[in-house]
Amino acid sequence: MACKNLAIVNKTESKSVPTSYNNSTDSINTAKTKWKEFFKDPDLAALIDSALKKNQELNIVLQEIQIAKNEVRARRGAFLPFMNAGLGAGVDKVGRYTSQGASDAANEITPGKPVPEALHNYGFGVNVSWEIDIWKKLRNAKKSALYKYLSTVEGKNFMVTHLISEIANSYYELVALDNQLDILKKNIELYQSSLEIVKLEKQSARVTELAVRRFEAEVLKTQSRQYYIMQQITETENRINFLVGRFPQAVARNSNGFTDLIIDTIHSGIPSQLLSNRADIKQAEQALIAAKLDVRVAKAEFYPSFVITAGAGYRAFNPQYLIQTPQSLLYNLAGDLVAPLINRNAIKANFYSANAKQVQAVYNYERSILRAHIEVVNQLSNIGNLKKSYDLKNKQVEALTQSIDISTTLFKSARADYMEVLLTQRDALDSKMELVETKKQQMNAMVNMYQALGGGWR
Repeated sequence: MACKNLAIVNKTESKSVPTSYNNSTDSINTAKTKWKEFFKDPDLAALIDSALKKNQELNIVLQEIQIAKNEVRARRGAFLPFMNAGLGAGVDKVGRYTSQGASDAANEITPGKPVPEALHNYGFGVNVSWEIDIWKKLRNAKKSALYKYLSTVEGKNFMVTHLISEIANSYYELVALDNQLDILKKNIELYQSSLEIVKLEKQSARVTELAVRRFEAEVLKTQSRQYYIMQQITETENRINFLVGRFPQAVARNSNGFTDLIIDTIHSGIPSQLLSNRADIKQAEQALIAAKLDVRVAKAEFYPSFVITAGAGYRAFNPQYLIQTPQSLLYNLAGDLVAPLINRNAIKANFYSANAKQVQAVYNYERSILRAHIEVVNQLSNIGNLKKSYDLKNKQVEALTQSIDISTTLFKSARADYMEVLLTQRDALDSKMELVETKKQQMNAMVNMYQALGGGWR
């Protein structure tokens, strides 16, 4: 057989993963928690629920699933016999001075009734064709279509996970921006209050015009900064609106107590659970199975195909004779064995392409596992480091907040320079803004960890 000369690359996928994350003994997995239970903010939950219904990109993927489902149906149909029914009528006239015309003129249909010059033809019947799946080509093609369909379903699940995470991250970013804007407004009031104090001190000749101008400049700088944040709020709102599938509008949210939010403990479980929790890994696995079946289908193209055809019906030149049996009855039965003999380059090319895609699918599957494991490890480290950072920044905010009152008091009693007051207020503002930013990063890390573990699509 020609198939003996085909170079087949057999590569077996590896499903091995480390036994734990950084020697963790945690066996509980947060990924099994449904997203409605994981995200407790009602405003955020409402946005996610709306996006799962109206997001255009998700709806596009749902149509791709339907297309893949129809392909399964088509492959299932190819595995079964094809039956056609037909009904027809026609007329045929040949030349009188032709072999057939002369023969018809010399003959009679029935005694005393010659063959008419214009001969009508009426008929009906059924035809059946069935390819016997000797080499399981059709069966494997049907299975391949099924696993491709399952792959699209897992792709949808992965997209759902990504969509939920993107909305949640954008939501926490929006809330963080609200808090930063509020901090700026409060600091503007503080700067203006300090400016009034400096102006009074100037009147008593304790400070110069320079101090007044420096404080005025700081007020203007902070006022300008708030418009930048307002623009970020608008863009973040509209990013959420796009994900939800609606035109620009205000996004309902609860921005109170953001910095006091407690990060729920996330249980990572064991790495092997990624194989069942991560939709992208399951998608790659289904695609790999389909690719292996495609190799078998491509190989079967080298072998002969056996097709049985049959037909039965009635045909006559006059409707009154149409159903007379056996005179008007006709039938046929044939079996065809067809094999490619010449110019099989196209078949070979398809086979090698299918084989290469199978190897490619193996690498893609292994890459998906590796990427998932690294993402979990990175987020575990990120969550731990952000917690330490937040605790330190919180202490920094407390210290600088206290130093504002101290510096102001000292300035009033001429025991501190105006620059100390200005720099203290500036440092306190920056620390508060950084604290909010770190809290946002904490919330994002929680969301990203949930996604990395494979949560969100249930």
